[in-house]
Amino acid sequence: MTAITTGDHRVIRVASGDPDGDPSPSTAGFDGSIVNVGPTGVPALEPLIAVTAAGRTAFYIRCSTADLESITASVEKTGDIDGADPDAVVSHAPDRNRLPTAPLSGLRTGDRRVLGACGWRRPTSVADHKAAGGFAPSDAETVLNVGSSLNGRGWEDLCQDDSLAETWRTARATDGDPVVVVNGHGSPADTLLLSSAPFEVLDGASVLANTVAADRIVVYASSEDDTAVKTASSAVDTYPDPAAPMEVVTGPKEYRAAEPTMAIEAIEGNHRLEARLRPPGPERLGLDGRPTLVHTPRTLAHLAVGLREGIEEQTRVMTVRGDVDAVATVELSETRKLSELVNTVGVDGSFKAACVGGRFGGITRDLDVEIGLEALDNADLGTDGIVDVLSDAQCLVEFVGQRASFAAEENCGRCVPCREGTAQLTLLLRNVYDGDFDAQAIDELGRVMASSSICAFGERAGRPARTAIEAFTSEFEAHAEGRCPAGTCLEPLEA
Repeated sequence: MTAITTGDHRVIRVASGDPDGDPSPSTAGFDGSIVNVGPTGVPALEPLIAVTAAGRTAFYIRCSTADLESITASVEKTGDIDGADPDAVVSHAPDRNRLPTAPLSGLRTGDRRVLGACGWRRPTSVADHKAAGGFAPSDAETVLNVGSSLNGRGWEDLCQDDSLAETWRTARATDGDPVVVVNGHGSPADTLLLSSAPFEVLDGASVLANTVAADRIVVYASSEDDTAVKTASSAVDTYPDPAAPMEVVTGPKEYRAAEPTMAIEAIEGNHRLEARLRPPGPERLGLDGRPTLVHTPRTLAHLAVGLREGIEEQTRVMTVRGDVDAVATVELSETRKLSELVNTVGVDGSFKAACVGGRFGGITRDLDVEIGLEALDNADLGTDGIVDVLSDAQCLVEFVGQRASFAAEENCGRCVPCREGTAQLTLLLRNVYDGDFDAQAIDELGRVMASSSICAFGERAGRPARTAIEAFTSEFEAHAEGRCPAGTCLEPLEA
């Protein structure tokens, strides 16, 4: 298989959630290349057809097989990429190897360094990835230098929000043969990378394995993420000269199974997943008693791209969902603001608030906050890479009550602060409906959980309620008086 070439050569890319699909047989006589590529990160646009020639790309959204045949016939007849009334047309460098931005929901802005392959290159094409600079070797000191400037991405990462290099040095210096675990469980962005840009992830895993002298690389994903598992497995089978043997292992779908030490439990085959006590951390005592590094696909892809292109201006890959025109996973510079992130997709209704940082993120009215680690942390928001947009139709009391109830039901049960704290938090929020709103008790409980739970699940489970009360005190007071300002919350959450 040769790499996709551009220039005057015509290329039709079909981006969808099924990158292994087969283009329609009726297009076989087309004078150019017709290839299936991975998802873009914006499902509402897919199947997305991109027709490229001579430094221009025409986009056609939500296409059927019949649309592909019609577009191909039009391009063949007229020689014009936009002869079939495209939804957008953009100009770019003829040899571009990344999906360009376009005036379409979810693709309006962004840097697409880590996401560059998504929707543009064939996910498991060795030739495409090599043509984009992939598979380049890196010496250990260079990897450590880059790692000292990168932080772990996602709550599923052993080094979330922390510099990577120190943990890597610890694993390398610890007795035993290290293991590198790619924790692709749970996050939409990580699932996207495994489905659409697996070689970027495996590049990061391979150079890291070489740096710490690991003899095993495990790609871990939810058993329900079929496309990610299938694509990652194919990429593992075709990856040239990995630094250590690679394999794909699946785990249960439960949210808690993504926590780094519970991911290790799942890989070991344990049916009851419980967080492990630390210290020692997995970097000293992890999978099968060996030093283990657990990183998300985002972290490893940032490493791979950073080694190729430098990391002077860092980016973050974030998923925007909730009350939006189109759910999207996008990539922006860390100096950009939450408002710009939300504007890439548009709000479905009038904006009320955002839950920033995933399942247990912080609630805010203010989108004038940069998406970099320090800015989000200073604003008491989460860094997990997920933003849930809430319109005026959403009830904040109901929203945070559902998050607390989820935490009470889904925690692993090992530590008292999380097990009992989430149950008490749920009860305190139910009491609001009965006229008993105790903001101080909710705040204190959340802070106790944050300071004494043994893993990030319990540390952050109280944050949605605590930050929502800070930003929307009057809404909680109204519920205690028997009124729901949003008009949606007539009954308390069921016990």
